Amino acid sequence: MNSLELQPGDVLVSRGTGLLSKAIRFFTRRIGESRTKVNHVGVIVEGGPLHEARVVEALWKVVRRRLVDGYGAPGSSEVAIFRPTNLTEEEIRTVAAAANSYVGRRYGVLKLFAHLADWVLQGAYVFRRITRMDRYPICSWLVACSFEKAGKDFGVAPGAASPDDIWDFCTRETEKYEEVLELGGLGGVWGVDP
Repeated sequence: MNSLELQPGDVLVSRGTGLLSKAIRFFTRRIGESRTKVNHVGVIVEGGPLHEARVVEALWKVVRRRLVDGYGAPGSSEVAIFRPTNLTEEEIRTVAAAANSYVGRRYGVLKLFAHLADWVLQGAYVFRRITRMDRYPICSWLVACSFEKAGKDFGVAPGAASPDDIWDFCTRETEKYEEVLELGGLGGVWGVDP
């Protein structure tokens, strides 16, 4: 059985195989940047063993679910988990509470178009700034804004954050984030039947 214990505040990043996943990776890559590895992010809000931990993520609406329910099937998205090492217990509670406060909200489809428009402008933070609306989050906005409530960022303005920005920050800032699960499929690591 896998002994990995997730904690509230852990950051989930994933790499899907579908057309939308590939498009997100393509359109979040900047000129001269290495190939984008991930296209989705979420926040662990309830810790525990890998098969019991709960994540909040913006899908077609913001949901709170067991990690195994979204990523446990063989052939599903690859997943990595990063643990912030620079947060106090109070800041971790703040991040989890902020993420939980978005559950049930509809997905911010217009924000995807804002990301695309800014991509055309080579990553300028113009259209995403205009669409900064709490009511309709996308995955990276949800994670970045939840951490902003605790006074933390991912090296970019929360409204400008993409899954790639969050991945880059977590892998670069090793004194602030520890990789507790390397990017890969979860089919064989659950230790229980999902």
